[in-house]
Amino acid sequence: MSALKLGKTTIKRDDDKVYIIAEIGQNHQGSLETAKQMIMEAKRIGCDCVKFQKSCLEAKFTAAAMQRSYENSDSWGRTYGEHKNHLEFSIAEYQILQEFCKNIDIDFTASAMDEISLYQLDKLDVPFIKIGSGDANNFPLLKKAAQLKRPLVISTGMQNMKTIKHIVTVMKEANKSDFALMHCVSAYPTKPEDCRLRMITLFKQKFPHIVIGYSGHELGIEISKVAINLGARILERHFTLDKQQKGSDHKCSLEPLEMEQLIHYVKNLKHSQLLLSDLHNSEAIIAALKPIEERNLFSCEVKCHTKLGKSLVAARHISRGKTLDADDVLIKVSEPCGISADEYYNVIGAQITEDVYQDTPLLWRNIK
Repeated sequence: MSALKLGKTTIKRDDDKVYIIAEIGQNHQGSLETAKQMIMEAKRIGCDCVKFQKSCLEAKFTAAAMQRSYENSDSWGRTYGEHKNHLEFSIAEYQILQEFCKNIDIDFTASAMDEISLYQLDKLDVPFIKIGSGDANNFPLLKKAAQLKRPLVISTGMQNMKTIKHIVTVMKEANKSDFALMHCVSAYPTKPEDCRLRMITLFKQKFPHIVIGYSGHELGIEISKVAINLGARILERHFTLDKQQKGSDHKCSLEPLEMEQLIHYVKNLKHSQLLLSDLHNSEAIIAALKPIEERNLFSCEVKCHTKLGKSLVAARHISRGKTLDADDVLIKVSEPCGISADEYYNVIGAQITEDVYQDTPLLWRNIK
């Protein structure tokens, strides 16, 4: 039986145990005290883990992406860089939160949003590292993550099936077996008809030795219940103290009462005696369960992909005629977008046809 150990919990692919992650992300509003309050609530209602998002902003974004205007009702700054900087905890603050979690016995981890953050989280000795959907096609990062002696949980939003199969190949080539794949749709919030829950069944068929989970961004908890019943054994939902707070993620998050109701359902679930028909036969669930044969970038994910999908960018000034090597190319969120991150190994070894400035995106017109 395929299994994965996350902290002190062993998750078996076909067992009843479901590992619940409260994705605090950046819903803490940049406040350490609010983060602690959220951790306490997650512990009180029975979550197994609280998860944050760790970024080194200069490694994740180009300067142009950081400087783009971001003045709206959810913004914490005039530019996107100011906004993200307000919400980013330092390593010292992460250590404080980690110790806080240890003292109340709840797992603490974060998504590694870039290579620097990956190694920082590894040094923190978190029980596992999350690779978010935005980096699921960042194969250099995945290869480095696969070398760590630490479990990985990998979301698959915005990716096609070819990329998802390649993720599995990267893990296998590194002899990495302690990882999970999460079905995820990168739309905030996700409409029921866009949840594509049958992907969980498809993943279980295509990857019979891998633990499958679900990272949901829909409203409410009913669709997440169905995901569990279809075989998701890791469940991640964004978590908030109040959906009306400032910030774009709060709207698709669960408040403590909702999360508590979901956890109660999970803990009282007896899969051998439960059928999908036992759940509310609502239009939303019917829509979420519509048949699907393949995974591609869904139309509802285009907005997120444009904003946060990663591109190949110049690590330094590259002169016309240069043959690209690994020292020339980085993978970042770029403004404007460049060649997709999953083309990295197709670009290495190619020749540059015109000068490209440092920290600007590589475009196909630059490549011979």
